[in-house]
Amino acid sequence: MNDAEDDHELPPEAIEVPIDGVLDLHTFAPRDVKDVVATYVEECRGRGILSVRIVHGKGIGVQRETVAKVLAAHPAVRSFRPADESAGGWGATLAELWPTKKGI
Repeated sequence: MNDAEDDHELPPEAIEVPIDGVLDLHTFAPRDVKDVVATYVEECRGRGILSVRIVHGKGIGVQRETVAKVLAAHPAVRSFRPADESAGGWGATLAELWPTKKGI
């Protein structure tokens, strides 16, 4: 390898996420959370999954706040709320999405 090649960073490893209505953010860097949540919401909605659980962890609340801001601004989100204890408590957020408009 020469010096010019050493200056180039390798792209981050792609993380394959199943689109099943549950997104666990623990595997993502905090800087990626906004884009990951927005993209996941769109993918779920496009597949007819209208109830989504986003696991952000309890921590000090930074990820929870980021998720809430993304969901509040996203036009596909009908409503969202903290999960009940059986679904992760305040370590997860539940979102309900608007269905897609067919034929438009």
